Amino acid sequence: MTDLLLTIKIGIDPEIGHLGGLLLTWHGIFIALGIGLGVWLGVWFGRRAGFTEDDAYTIALVGVPAGIIGARVLFVLENWGDFAGRRLDIFRINQGGISLYGALIGAVAVALAYGAWKKLPLLRGLDAAAFGMILGQGIGRIGCLVAGDIFAKSSSLPFSVEYTNVNSPAFGLPPMQFVTAYEALGDFLILGLLVALWKFKVFKRDGFLFFTYAALYSAMRFGISFMRLDKEVVLGLRMAQLLALGVIAVCIVAFVLILLRGIRSARRAAPVEPALPG
Repeated sequence: MTDLLLTIKIGIDPEIGHLGGLLLTWHGIFIALGIGLGVWLGVWFGRRAGFTEDDAYTIALVGVPAGIIGARVLFVLENWGDFAGRRLDIFRINQGGISLYGALIGAVAVALAYGAWKKLPLLRGLDAAAFGMILGQGIGRIGCLVAGDIFAKSSSLPFSVEYTNVNSPAFGLPPMQFVTAYEALGDFLILGLLVALWKFKVFKRDGFLFFTYAALYSAMRFGISFMRLDKEVVLGLRMAQLLALGVIAVCIVAFVLILLRGIRSARRAAPVEPALPG
């Protein structure tokens, strides 16, 4: 009886209704909200990093669509068999079904290409974008929490979640691990840490904030994925975990290079002691 009382039951219909021929869902609403607020926050930090508002919004204009396409493409590739006989569903992104790593890879790759073309400071731009990206991720996960479109292992813990609306993809499943809430909370904690690092100018080197964000999120996602029911790819690991390990490896290399660059800059800036007369 105690477990029943403490299990959080979500009975919200993930489908809001139709607008013309478009199905509106809470998942889609929160993704749109996350993108909007994420772009606003990224531009805010971008202006303080020396970017013009025009450049910042232009980068967002090319990065956001690339992220959406990347998110859907990677999800479809990971779940190709699920679309057998209904290939048109591949394009119904408003109904859910995206890969967060696909979004990050797509957005960052295209934004970097545009920044290189315009000869903008790439690492400084990534630092500004990190704030908006992690905020958007956290808000987007709230949409997943409402929809129940992420399946997790069953749980008898007091803070498990159960979906009671018949339109929820998780309807009928036993109480699950609260993975979407864990990830959303982790995203907001990472955002708070990034703001603190920026505010107190901790190790002020271009790229440090972005790779801190990428490493922390990847470490969190690697652990949380053990509680999810995603398909295992190799050695009992899910695709997100393999990507997380790859991102962490890249971040380690990046941290070393940033540290070495900082050491070289400090040496060049150090005053040269005048030679004493012999």
